[in-house]
Amino acid sequence: MPFLHKLAETARLMVGVPDYDRYVAHRAAHHPDEPVMTLKEFHRDRVARRYGTGPGAPPRCC
Repeated sequence: MPFLHKLAETARLMVGVPDYDRYVAHRAAHHPDEPVMTLKEFHRDRVARRYGTGPGAPPRCC
């Protein structure tokens, strides 16, 4: 992966913008028989996980 692409990806992840294309590629390679979330579902899931709501979210202290 070129340096600038990796740097941009790192910056997006640091501010909470996950990579949908990477998610789709991972699902196709490792879980081909399972459904893939739409872009809207993907972002909703990531926000819920980040802010501690919904299933799979980390516990929050307050």
